[in-house]
Amino acid sequence: MNDSEFGSALARNALDEIPRSSADAKDIVGLVKNSGKIVGYQLSDGQTVSKEEGVAMAKAGEINGVGIAHRGDTEYLKSLPDGTESNNLGNLPSVSG
Repeated sequence: MNDSEFGSALARNALDEIPRSSADAKDIVGLVKNSGKIVGYQLSDGQTVSKEEGVAMAKAGEINGVGIAHRGDTEYLKSLPDGTESNNLGNLPSVSG
């Protein structure tokens, strides 16, 4: 296992759940922020959803390339490691909700 594969495996182990995406799942293309905190996501079909709605959609297989993690009692989405930095959630543009 090389360093990249090891890092990817560590990142995946930090996730609570990795849902299987459906064939018509959408991508997250932007982040809705309030005072620097992510409060929602803009999807590839133009829809904007809250963080909670995004988690529920991901669990239902409706969002590509994300896993579910938690901090305290709050669940949130994290990018699945794929070796491409540009599609990581933290690198997406902020959009207005």
